[in-house]
Amino acid sequence: MPSIEQALKTAKQELINAGQTDSPQLDAELLLLEVIKKQRSFLFTWPEKLLSDSDLDCFRKLLEKRLQGLPIAHILGYREFWGLKLKVTEDTLIPRPDTETLVEAVVNLSISKQARILDLGTGTGAIALALKSELPQAEISAVDFSEQALKVAKENSKKLKLDINLKHSNWFSAVDQQKFDCIVSNPPYIEDNDPHLKCGDVKFEPLSALTSGSDGLKDIRMIIKQAWNFLQANGWLAIEHGYNQAEAIQQIFLHNNYKNIKLYSDYGENPRVTVAQKSTEEFNHG
Repeated sequence: MPSIEQALKTAKQELINAGQTDSPQLDAELLLLEVIKKQRSFLFTWPEKLLSDSDLDCFRKLLEKRLQGLPIAHILGYREFWGLKLKVTEDTLIPRPDTETLVEAVVNLSISKQARILDLGTGTGAIALALKSELPQAEISAVDFSEQALKVAKENSKKLKLDINLKHSNWFSAVDQQKFDCIVSNPPYIEDNDPHLKCGDVKFEPLSALTSGSDGLKDIRMIIKQAWNFLQANGWLAIEHGYNQAEAIQQIFLHNNYKNIKLYSDYGENPRVTVAQKSTEEFNHG
């Protein structure tokens, strides 16, 4: 029977050889921890501990799924985001660390603790639930076009005991005519023909939650235009986008008469989130 250290070393090398992940050591550790039901510190404290035959068999089965390219989040059934353990399925995007930049940007805005916030395209509920954990007095609503995704978001909301209002809606189509202090979204922003759609975890995720027209900006243009009618005077709109879209999105905001446009970079120092404020000037948004 191999030790923890030996099992991880072998698994790491197999993952490197398979070329399916950028984090072979972490992936191997997460899969083993799922089997032995321990904290990560256990791996470093007891590297010489031998694995039982049953644990090794379970580990090998999970590892085989990862070697075939299945995302870690789908194998484990969850993903950590903003310190929250979120259920993840094939019907939702896998919450990514870059999106924490969006949560951080909103938390740092000058909005009331009792603010009304709307999350468009909530998926697992990651953004809305993270914001609720930081702003417990805020009234947070979240919508998604996918009924399956909404089911996952409701489960996460209940399990985490974070109360958010969830509704089935194609962007603003079923949102009541009310005004929000902040609207936030991680919409589809990948170009329809982007070759990266066939690589890594992305190929296992719902395409409708990833792509948005030939330039990746179709949904963002619509959100920026329509959000105007759902924002309070001086309300904020915060949008996650591709690393190469910041300039184009700034122009869309300006074209729609937003002000105080700010850009935030993600943990990899890539331009990732743009926030802008609704101007108090009269402007016809149709």
